[in-house]
Amino acid sequence: MDDGPDFSSEPVRMSSDLAGVWEVALSDGVHRIEFEHGTTTGKRVIYVDGKEVLRRDWMFKLVGKETFSVGQADTKATINIDAVSGFAYEYTLEINGKSLKQYMENRSKVTSTWLLNLDGIDCRVVLEKDTMDVWCNGEKIETAGEFVDDGTETHFSLGDHSCCVKAVSSGKRRDGIIHTLLVDGTEVPKIASQI
Repeated sequence: MDDGPDFSSEPVRMSSDLAGVWEVALSDGVHRIEFEHGTTTGKRVIYVDGKEVLRRDWMFKLVGKETFSVGQADTKATINIDAVSGFAYEYTLEINGKSLKQYMENRSKVTSTWLLNLDGIDCRVVLEKDTMDVWCNGEKIETAGEFVDDGTETHFSLGDHSCCVKAVSSGKRRDGIIHTLLVDGTEVPKIASQI
């Protein structure tokens, strides 16, 4: 049984105020967001990838919103705190003004992601389809693009490996453009969901 990513290398906070944990896939990697809400003290603390990014103590209003940035591109994130009944609260995360679910659904339309292991190193390669920017493990990669008979090719290197993202028409309006990653001439399977 897979319990998800292993974050055992990160410090573990054993706070009884931990109210929510989310994982958000951006071009520069998967970010872990943790939110602590002290309903007796009014404390609000937000951690991104184990680092405290926001702290408010002695908040008299227990509901509301907290906005902060995530990732290298300073992506806007908001945690909404709503009362459901009595002293029970609901916590939701928005990314760029959309619910996390909507954001991830849209993200799968505008990016392609591949996971691979090169020379013993796990690599997460992300293509931003609108700009044709390529990221690997949080670093933007220098690319060179060219038009070819059946579409376009975006060339780059990962270490000593020659890489290329081929973009070709599917021939179907609904499916649009198909993006394929080739590493040293071998196709790498795309991951199904944007983790």
